Amino acid sequence: MTSSEVLSMYENLAGLTGKMAGAAQTGDFARLARLEAQCAIQAAAATSGVPTLDGVPRMRKIDLLKQIMANDRAIRAATESQWKLEDVMAAH
Repeated sequence: MTSSEVLSMYENLAGLTGKMAGAAQTGDFARLARLEAQCAIQAAAATSGVPTLDGVPRMRKIDLLKQIMANDRAIRAATESQWKLEDVMAAH
């Protein structure tokens, strides 16, 4: 995997997680599930020996990872509130 391929993979993951955050925030959980499946396929490549990056590509990768983590927080915030609502409704 070249450095361009690594960055492309992380850019795709950042884009997918951004779309996932949007779907979660609008309550489109079917779309969220479809995007999650796509994200899992993309993320699998990250476990197959991604080369170390240096310099500008490394900084770009770090920025993309920060975006992915921020999107993850947004997804969790949106879905946790949905789970809490479902718990309240199930209790009554």
